[in-house]
Amino acid sequence: MSENLRGSVLMIASMAAFVFNDTAVKLLGERLPLFEVMFLRGILTVCFVGGLCQYFNAWKFSLSAKDWTLVVIRSLCDICASYLFLTALFHMPLANLTAILQFLPLIIAVGAALFFNEKMGWRRVSAIVIGFLGMGLILRPGTEGFGLYSYFGVGAVLCVAVRDLITRRISRHVPSLLVTFFNTIGILLYSSIALLWTDWVPVTVGEVKLIFLAAGLVSLAYWLSVLVMRSGDISFVAPFRYTGLLWALLIGYLVFDHFPDGYTLLGAAVIIFSGLYMMWRENRLNRQTKPL
Repeated sequence: MSENLRGSVLMIASMAAFVFNDTAVKLLGERLPLFEVMFLRGILTVCFVGGLCQYFNAWKFSLSAKDWTLVVIRSLCDICASYLFLTALFHMPLANLTAILQFLPLIIAVGAALFFNEKMGWRRVSAIVIGFLGMGLILRPGTEGFGLYSYFGVGAVLCVAVRDLITRRISRHVPSLLVTFFNTIGILLYSSIALLWTDWVPVTVGEVKLIFLAAGLVSLAYWLSVLVMRSGDISFVAPFRYTGLLWALLIGYLVFDHFPDGYTLLGAAVIIFSGLYMMWRENRLNRQTKPL
């Protein structure tokens, strides 16, 4: 198997793991409070990701004061993103929320231009504007499945974009899994504090199984994401990230008996097209500037 093929398979598997995790969490949210789900899943996720850190020998590290600051800020962004995303997930269709998440690469491109002075030609700007139009098709006020909580999803995307931009400033020698471990610790601490003001609901045996499944899947998704970054060309592998929407459409229909309307699908298609065009354009520019 070639490196590009291996990378694409890992990316598809990673997106599937994230969507199946979201499905398990959404099922838990039908009866359990948000912070209880975050807390119980967080305990197991810390253990699982800690095990991955041990397996990949990620504990040997030396962080500068700058890196510690960035890791803490990144963790705070992840806490906000988790709260906003799970709140939206509990109250809106899975596929609709996943469609909103497809806007992330475009937001990151805008952030990189604003804060890192990355150059943006008119073609990239046009792709981003078209992507915003696609988001407008998805966020139609007053339609079924959308409303206040759709903007929680947008807020989650913004937080994740800031998180990923901060990640670029963390020294390259800091293991990615270690940064993820600190994030899981932060989410666990946040949910444990918030749980003090939440009524505890007894958990059934079936819900315990779902919690283990969710924690295992999200940990697997993190692990696969690390492997993806080490496999194949980014320009070839990255577009397979959009398979997450296909998984969400399938699971949303089979598990929750919901399928997005035509406007939502059209908006998602516009966003995906914009993102793919930006990737293609970036790859073409890299080839033109590559020394002979």
